Amino acid sequence: MKIMKFGGSSIATPERLAAVLELIRKAEKETQIAVVVSAFGGVTDQLIKMVELAGNGDDAYEIEFKSFRAKHAGMIKAMTTNHRQEILLQNVKKYTARLGEILRGVYLVRHVAPKTYNQILSYGERLSARIITASLVELGSEAEFIDSRHFVRTDDNYSSGRVDFEVTNKNISTYFKEHDSTQIITGFIASNSQGETTTLGRSGSDYSAAIFGAALGASEIEIWTDVDGILTANPREVPAAYPIPVMTYEDAMEMSHFGAKVIFPPTIQPAMQAGIPIRILNTFNPEFPGTLIAKEGQDMDYRITGISSMSSISLIRIQGSGMIGKTGLTGRIFMAMANADVGVMLISLASSEHSICFAVEPESAEKAKAALEKEFELEMQVHGIAQILIEDNLCIVAVVGENMRHTPGISGKVFGALGELGVNVVAIAQGSSERNISIVISRDDEVRVKRELHRRFFDDC
Repeated sequence: MKIMKFGGSSIATPERLAAVLELIRKAEKETQIAVVVSAFGGVTDQLIKMVELAGNGDDAYEIEFKSFRAKHAGMIKAMTTNHRQEILLQNVKKYTARLGEILRGVYLVRHVAPKTYNQILSYGERLSARIITASLVELGSEAEFIDSRHFVRTDDNYSSGRVDFEVTNKNISTYFKEHDSTQIITGFIASNSQGETTTLGRSGSDYSAAIFGAALGASEIEIWTDVDGILTANPREVPAAYPIPVMTYEDAMEMSHFGAKVIFPPTIQPAMQAGIPIRILNTFNPEFPGTLIAKEGQDMDYRITGISSMSSISLIRIQGSGMIGKTGLTGRIFMAMANADVGVMLISLASSEHSICFAVEPESAEKAKAALEKEFELEMQVHGIAQILIEDNLCIVAVVGENMRHTPGISGKVFGALGELGVNVVAIAQGSSERNISIVISRDDEVRVKRELHRRFFDDC
């Protein structure tokens, strides 16, 4: 059993979809497969735009809705023929009519509830999976459509559901015991215990593939995208970057957390727990071996695996003499962040205990500051905490690699490069696993720092 997942860019046009169908048909001849698909390229963004327009009382949503319908009708006409095409067009017309009713309701009340929002977003995957299933049947495949909402169970967090793996795994394994044909699965979407539609967050289709792969004990999970794998750095910023042949689960999680966009961080966890390798492949260069993510990396001449970055963060800095020796302070800080629903991406604690700083998304910075001011109102009144500051226009650059562990000189090489470039370091964090050195610097310095670090660790070897 093998899982294949295709993202929106891989199925954005009839020509690209035809190439994907060929890959699926080839795989079918070799082993049992299940295929997870995203919405057609650009469709999710289009659905979001429709919701926003309708919620603002702008009837321009109707123009987007007509375009949405036309795109899917065009795909059907390009990929199917005769009676099957007619039936599929009728079904899509019925599905989209319901979508139109929901959007009309949003338009009239000028409001969209979370569960309604996610129900609307689900239409992209539901339609693409049905069209792809029909296209495969047209080619002679015994493909079947699966709505993952019937299998993947989450909590009531509609836009980023937490998966109940016990229920989910049971649902999936029971179904697949009785179905050995190629299953075309809607990625990204799930449902809660009440049957209401939820979604799995950004790039959730990757996560869907890992969920099904882990439940089925797949031999491999293939993530098909539009690049040749995970690269040593972002090639748009570092032209010398190249694909990494093999990397560990841990390195992949570190790189994805710090900005590598090829794979969604939660995707790795189910696969890692089940010991299932993940392979990142390029739909438009299918012969290239891509990147294999597995328990063991490879013995490389390089001491690091790659360089990634978060291009836009804000730093929250708390400082004051009253913090020194104060027990429970750190716990109060991060409990305040949890209560305010603010995600923390990096933490740096001064050895003097005089200050603590941590990185958050810029849009969460003011909310984080307000939460801290409320939590430490008394301490600020007696000047135990002098100030809570927000520093903007910053980024995080992370140097990641399994081979960094117990290898002397890595930090020296990193900070030597920064010194020669004349780059000021705002904050530093190094994980206890020794797989990551993260530095906070000005966004203005991001690209040249990444290029110089890449040259020192890769080009000079």
